Amino acid sequence: MYQTDPPLSPKETLPTMYDLPSEDPQEPGLPDEFHIYQPQLLRETFRPPTYPQEQVFVATDLNLYYDSHHTLWYKRPDWFAVVGNSRLYEEKDLRLSYVVWQEGVNPFVVVELLSPGTEKEDLGQTLRDAEQPPTKWQVYEQILRVPYYIVFDRYTDILKVFILQADRYTEVKLEEPRIWMPTLELGLGLWQGSYQDIERLWLRWYDADGNWMPTPEEAERQRAEEAEEKAERLAAKLRELGIEPNEL
Repeated sequence: MYQTDPPLSPKETLPTMYDLPSEDPQEPGLPDEFHIYQPQLLRETFRPPTYPQEQVFVATDLNLYYDSHHTLWYKRPDWFAVVGNSRLYEEKDLRLSYVVWQEGVNPFVVVELLSPGTEKEDLGQTLRDAEQPPTKWQVYEQILRVPYYIVFDRYTDILKVFILQADRYTEVKLEEPRIWMPTLELGLGLWQGSYQDIERLWLRWYDADGNWMPTPEEAERQRAEEAEEKAERLAAKLRELGIEPNEL
């Protein structure tokens, strides 16, 4: 390609999400049901009040392309969130992948759900082989500089939180299994409860008052219960006035 004056930006010259693979043929599908339900619960309860919903993007098991010099290198987080960027690609299209040199905004928080085959890499315990892409830990910490890296082991129910301090991840010593993120005005913690009719410990977002963020189904049920209580109070007042509500 000939040189233009002024030079074209990487966004104009490098591959877009339409040009890059969105699936890994060596790892088809998801590892287990937990890797389906847990990210779904995170998505349903992630509503940071500091950002409008159209400026919040969340993804599950989506290719994350991070190096403009090696455009085929990617990682595939179990769940990640980007804030301050359009919910849709260029405000009009669902994403096939997340390409950082096209987007211009890196993830704010990444969640990895441990499995036996990925545990060492998720916890930064693997070394980079020569001529191979950087490890997952190196990408999140040193290249993308993701402020919050969350690792949850569903087999032991252990939650680990790493925050970026200077240029390295530091593990937070948790007094209880939750972490508050001031920029989002949201926290992430372990909740014991039933989701999709499965009772266990789940990762879930909570608000500034410590209340667990409701799923859409829970919010609708709460609205219905409040409407029913309001109707019952009104009926009681009418009966006090000698009026039978059912006869109106």
